[in-house]
Amino acid sequence: MRASRSLALAAAVSALVAGAAGCGGGESGKGGRTPSAGSAAPGAPRTPAPDAWIPGRVAKMSVAEKVGQLFVPTFSSRADALTKIRKYRVGGLIYFPGNIGTPARTAAQSNALQKASKIPLLLGVDEEQGIVSRTPFVTTFPGNMALGATRSQADARAAARVTGAELRAVGINLDYAPDADVNVNPRNPVIGLRSFGSDPALASTLVRGAIGGFQEAGVAAAAKHFPGHGDTATDSHTGLPVIQHSPRTWERLDAPPFEAAIAGGVDLIMTAHIVVPKLDRSGDPSTLSKTVLTGLLRGKLGYQGVVTTDSLEMAGVREKYGDAGVPVRAINAGADQLLMPPDLPRAYDAVVKAVRTGKITQRRLDESVTRILKLKQRRGLFQGTSADPAKAAAAVGTPANKAVARGVAEHSVTLVRNDGGLLPLKGRKVAVSGPDSGRLQAALRRQGVAVTAPGSADVMVLTTVNAGAATASRIRALGSKPVVVAALGRPYDLDSAGGAKAALATYSSSRVSVEALARVLSGAVKPTGRLPVPAGGKPAGHGMAYR
Repeated sequence: MRASRSLALAAAVSALVAGAAGCGGGESGKGGRTPSAGSAAPGAPRTPAPDAWIPGRVAKMSVAEKVGQLFVPTFSSRADALTKIRKYRVGGLIYFPGNIGTPARTAAQSNALQKASKIPLLLGVDEEQGIVSRTPFVTTFPGNMALGATRSQADARAAARVTGAELRAVGINLDYAPDADVNVNPRNPVIGLRSFGSDPALASTLVRGAIGGFQEAGVAAAAKHFPGHGDTATDSHTGLPVIQHSPRTWERLDAPPFEAAIAGGVDLIMTAHIVVPKLDRSGDPSTLSKTVLTGLLRGKLGYQGVVTTDSLEMAGVREKYGDAGVPVRAINAGADQLLMPPDLPRAYDAVVKAVRTGKITQRRLDESVTRILKLKQRRGLFQGTSADPAKAAAAVGTPANKAVARGVAEHSVTLVRNDGGLLPLKGRKVAVSGPDSGRLQAALRRQGVAVTAPGSADVMVLTTVNAGAATASRIRALGSKPVVVAALGRPYDLDSAGGAKAALATYSSSRVSVEALARVLSGAVKPTGRLPVPAGGKPAGHGMAYR
């Protein structure tokens, strides 16, 4: 981003904070990712855009039908989902482990839900991979920070394409991913490994790759959490985080991945339940801030697609205005999709009442419904939504998909320190302790490494998962033998691993990552990952190879 543009946008943000009213919000303006009529020679007939029919459809809908399109609740059973579809005409539903069955059952259920709705449903799921994974049958990938360590847009795209294709095979057409937050706070309790890293440029590259992968698979993608959730020590599920980024800091650090998402044609952008006082002085969470959603996201970044709230069940958005006030305020702030209201009847009635009393204007309601229907048109839902239950199981967890995951995991393993050339381990007797030690022992044996008891070992391998400062005492407890520390969770554990001779990070304790670690430790695979965040006393970008 050129300095002149950066300064101009920062100045514009400052003007908004100083009191300028929010701008934008319609379907016109720069950056909108809605299809437009193709160009034609002067005098030639223009070809209508594929979604040209949608405004006419919206004009014929009742207020009750329009309001229903805004809501994406969760559901406890198929019967519960069908009630919400028929009574509230919801625009979508979200899957969680409690309402997902086998691939065949999930595909059949998706078909039944779509059949019950007059307008195709956005059937979504929170499948970020890594530590946020809701579909038990999809091919397992290590997650975003591991992808950050690969520094490969191709890997990010391939991982998203595989995940998206497996979701679409069971009728899920929307993934609330990728995470576009730039994680610069090691104490961040809610983002951490969900982020691609601490470098805005790296995050931007991988966000755009992931979006392309999801969309190639026919699944809508959602970049989250705007305006940026990467520098907080409070979990917005249980409290209301406050981030003290200035407009210039936001422009330099938080905005670039969302700009990249918009440039890549992202389908939705999810809001954050955070307060950023230097962007909006109201004290309201960004989900309810017109300055942030309409002023910054739509007006300054030019985004004209669907804005979805984060879950309205979360404490960060519920504290101030209550479950009836929040959805009304979110819509007037610039949100289109209301995700997981804790009390759907109450929220739905509140929005209907707000429209009928003029608190939400008809024009504002129509803007949101139009965006939602255009999204459904763009992802092909009006052309067909059916999944094939008979083929669903064969489409997930295929050998080819697992090979992609294996490659990503291997590319991500990062060698941070290797004093005296301690690694690779082949030819040494090794003892393993810590989380997932049994799995790692078995994987090392398959690679021909001699795994033995601590008393007989030449080298001790210690695994950690978010151990933090306790890592140091665990190293000391292993005695005087050389220690290799492998951080299977947050790489920040390596900040306390100074007593180890060698240190690595995998960013994941999944089976695919532990197997990749074993191949790197044994020397069967050379380490190629580079730190996506500062860790172990080394800067982001650091990574070692074997001699």
